[in-house]
Amino acid sequence: MAQPKDTPNYKVIAENRRARYDYAIEDDIECGIILEGSEVKSLRKGGSNIAESYATVDDGELWLVNSYIAPYAQAKTFGHEERRRRKLLVSRRELARLWSDTQRKGMTLVPLVLYFNHRGLAKLKIGIAKGKKNHDKRETSAKRDWARQKQRLLKDHG
Repeated sequence: MAQPKDTPNYKVIAENRRARYDYAIEDDIECGIILEGSEVKSLRKGGSNIAESYATVDDGELWLVNSYIAPYAQAKTFGHEERRRRKLLVSRRELARLWSDTQRKGMTLVPLVLYFNHRGLAKLKIGIAKGKKNHDKRETSAKRDWARQKQRLLKDHG
């Protein structure tokens, strides 16, 4: 995260921890998200999940599919649908690049982090990723374990 964490408005709402395990993330992009009022209130309370969601480019627009935002009890009749498709905001150039990466190169758009930025606006960080096979996951796990063991050895003998 490049954003300063000491600002009062910055707050991570939901994080997709399995994304870096299941996918090899080559690049990431920050995009805005169109939300209803009750969704913003619910996010401020911290009720959301982006673990099983993904992003897709349809008809020249970027959409977040299958993300969960908990219902806001005080909204009553003005509530929202929990798993609706939410439109994501990116520039035309970025949208064209995302479309070409997914259609031509076979990449996947994986949501990484949903957060409020320093201005208090809801943002979503999307990773442009390629799916890992089982042997790739084992290799990553082995590298991580070796790095941890190396640090432990250096600490003990240093």
